[in-house]
Amino acid sequence: MENKSNYRTPVLLLFMLLIVGLRVIAPLSPDFKLIANFSGIGAVALFGGAYFKNNISAFLLPVLVLLISDLGLAATMGIDYGFYQGWYYTYIAFILMVLVGKLIVNKVNVPNVLGAGLAAVLIHWIVSDFGVWFGSTFYPQTIAGFWACLVAAIPFELKFLYGTLGYSALMFGIFEGLKAKYPALSLSRTV
Repeated sequence: MENKSNYRTPVLLLFMLLIVGLRVIAPLSPDFKLIANFSGIGAVALFGGAYFKNNISAFLLPVLVLLISDLGLAATMGIDYGFYQGWYYTYIAFILMVLVGKLIVNKVNVPNVLGAGLAAVLIHWIVSDFGVWFGSTFYPQTIAGFWACLVAAIPFELKFLYGTLGYSALMFGIFEGLKAKYPALSLSRTV
């Protein structure tokens, strides 16, 4: 008799919840300013795009992960940490990052995950910082002002790059290892 249980979705959700937990507790660290933006949220977007074949799950769950983590940041650090001016551009960036996960990570291997990670960080950098720059009184509303905004974001984006690549290596590597050991985690028609 065939086992019809679907363990894949709960395992995928567990991976995402662990990353959310890390992002929510990170602000409690006295060294938070040093690790700000070093998070696995970018990896969660790629992971969701790569492994959830149902488009609703693929796009909705990573955005919910981002929302939950932003609510946690707002609760622990103040509303400006979770929902700053132009925050919705960051959500748009994450939706695009899920799309990158769907398009680039058709076959999970090191070059594809690395390429997806780099593309995701580039998308995050440009789209999120467009939201910071657009309508800002701090940056002139010119190409030079947008460029200045992008340059100012480089230290944050480098941390985001390290976090996205590091957590992607962990999440994709561990899940692929689990799939090899437990074939029930391989794609089924119900996910």
